[in-house]
Amino acid sequence: MKKLPLGIQNFRKIIEGDYVYVDKTHYVYDIINNASYYFLSRPRRFGKSLLLDTINEAFSGDKELFKGLYIYDTDYNFTKHPVIRIDMSKISNKTPELLEKSLSEELQKRILSEKLTITSKIPSSIFISLIEALYDKYQQRVVVLIDEYDKPILDNLTNLETAEANRQVLRGFYGILKSMDPYLRLTFITGVSKFTKTSIFSELNNLLDITLMEEYANICGIDITDLSKYFDAHIKNLASLKKFKRYSNLHDEILAWYDGYSWDGLTRVINPFSLLSFFIQKRFASFWYASGTPKFLLDLLKKRPQGFMDLKNFETSEWALDTFDIHKMSAAPLLFQTGYLTIKEVQDKIAPPIYILDIPNFEVSLAFNLHILAEFTETEASFAETSYRRIKEALANGDLQSMLNTMKALFASIPYQLHIAHEYYYHSIFHALMNLLGFDIASEVPVSGGRIDAVCELEDKVYVMEFKYRNCKPDTSDEVKHKLFETALLEGMQQIEDRGYHKKYLGSGKTIYQAAFAFLGRDDIEMSFEMHT
Repeated sequence: MKKLPLGIQNFRKIIEGDYVYVDKTHYVYDIINNASYYFLSRPRRFGKSLLLDTINEAFSGDKELFKGLYIYDTDYNFTKHPVIRIDMSKISNKTPELLEKSLSEELQKRILSEKLTITSKIPSSIFISLIEALYDKYQQRVVVLIDEYDKPILDNLTNLETAEANRQVLRGFYGILKSMDPYLRLTFITGVSKFTKTSIFSELNNLLDITLMEEYANICGIDITDLSKYFDAHIKNLASLKKFKRYSNLHDEILAWYDGYSWDGLTRVINPFSLLSFFIQKRFASFWYASGTPKFLLDLLKKRPQGFMDLKNFETSEWALDTFDIHKMSAAPLLFQTGYLTIKEVQDKIAPPIYILDIPNFEVSLAFNLHILAEFTETEASFAETSYRRIKEALANGDLQSMLNTMKALFASIPYQLHIAHEYYYHSIFHALMNLLGFDIASEVPVSGGRIDAVCELEDKVYVMEFKYRNCKPDTSDEVKHKLFETALLEGMQQIEDRGYHKKYLGSGKTIYQAAFAFLGRDDIEMSFEMHT
């Protein structure tokens, strides 16, 4: 049984060390023989670095390293080419000055190893001179591989001034590549985000973006066929050791936890980091999520809780998925690019196509929801888990008062500075909290009489909910608060009844609960409800 290459991004080490290698060299062959400039966006821990290292070795001249793999038996001649590989995750980027200095030092390391002399101090100028010098020395065109191209920007999104300055540095650095076309054999750039071409690659406008191309949907990750082909022995080894709660066999349990990522709406792939971690640790857990969530993503979601609204089956355009603007970040495209949403379906009968996004699998749903809730409320993850169990039990029993008590505790734990005095804010927070707790809740549900604020469906119950907000100063008397609550709840219940929100669910065989929630502020929430059989 082959060893598992968890954390190993070096192709040669995997092959020579007898580790499992899922053959991706048919993609490498296509890349080498088609276009000259490529761009690929994938979430972290998805195999981008290993892909670049495989391309690197394909230009090393060592054909025997690929024996037994697809590319070995093709017409590719394995001619040795000089390769410049830059990993931006290893470049210091706290300031634009430090970024430029670190880039220069990284290039100088290669200059020294090649025994070249280049006197320029500007990164872009050094880059040009190095490409020209390697071309002259080896009489072969140069291969340029850039990994995590966007790291200097993403690391500084909590300081937009630095992020913008770093973007300008990178724009100039990458921009020289187009002018170097006569000296270049191949250029391949990877990253997490997809900045607009005018933002980063305004000069390098001949990049072929293969991120959403159906032909490259499986270039990173492990599909179902590969799971059986390369990991069957590991599955059989664990199958007798585990009991499964939701599925009859380990294969299906693995797919439920870690499969589901797609970039074309058709091909589904498994997160390789989570799969390897599962085999090694012999337990199901949220390994990929635990490996790190960007702080800028947490900050964005805390500032804009409405970003959680209707993320399930979220419809968007290709343009939106391709756009990352540090000054205009929106939740859904950002969650897609970072791996928390994936493409469930592509509706291409109309032009341009519409992309339907959804959470990819159980790992992401479980960990993302509970951990973001803990971040959102600035509490421990255990508090989120306890809240989830209490609300789940309350909804199952039709005990809305118990649910309200738990929701009050959650709202009270949200810091004051995150609160906004608007009804949409409390609606968004409620929806976000319910989604984070793992409940299937829909917002702004259309019916003949209007739109229901929120609907939560269980197997035997339906909760139809309306939200009302009344502005109330902190020093308001209890008597005034009581009157505000009374009028708001009455208005909410009357709206549900007058507009017939419950009628959509009549005949479903489910018990229907009509509930109105009134918010006067962070610590002031009340509710009234009626039940229809």
